[in-house]
Amino acid sequence: MDIILDNVGRRFNQEWIFRKISYHFAQGESYAVLGPNGSGKSTLLQILSGNLSISEGSVKYTDGTSLIDIESVFRYLSIATPYLELIEEFTLIELLSFHFRFKNPVQGWDIDRMIDFLGLIGSKQKEIRYFSSGMKQRVKLLLACCTETPVLLLDEPTTNLDKQGVDWYYKLIESFSINRLVVVCSNQPAEYAFCKKQLLISDYK
Repeated sequence: MDIILDNVGRRFNQEWIFRKISYHFAQGESYAVLGPNGSGKSTLLQILSGNLSISEGSVKYTDGTSLIDIESVFRYLSIATPYLELIEEFTLIELLSFHFRFKNPVQGWDIDRMIDFLGLIGSKQKEIRYFSSGMKQRVKLLLACCTETPVLLLDEPTTNLDKQGVDWYYKLIESFSINRLVVVCSNQPAEYAFCKKQLLISDYK
């Protein structure tokens, strides 16, 4: 799926967060959306995901031959963000089973393989509420990356990850970013080193 922005702007009350973004996010490419904290990176990601309306301009989603209705966009993308909440009353295995009732896993990946990849075999029956912040972040990233969608949206993906967790993130990206449209919002170079293209939010103030 491609996402095409035409003179997109967003404001809160009377303050413009950004304006006049015209940009083409293409299938199979990786993009880093860059800027300091509070610059509007997360806002742009929420617009790309269809979760936030724009104040001006237009956003189009296309599968290459036809437009995709905004109401159906969620079927085509996966997202992981620090503000995304997990269902903490579920055990890990219950959470994964619940998630994949609504979307398909990447071919060849079942729940047991995912838990093994997470390195959390011993915690599969533990409720999410008892997970550390780093464990929760791994789960969020795995849910997004292991879901079979053409678009992968990541906001500050290594939040709460230690060095071992960051290395695990690199392995995750290497395994699941191929042939997808990947957008990473970050101000940490290690998070977006693999991205081939960059969009600077400061260019659109």
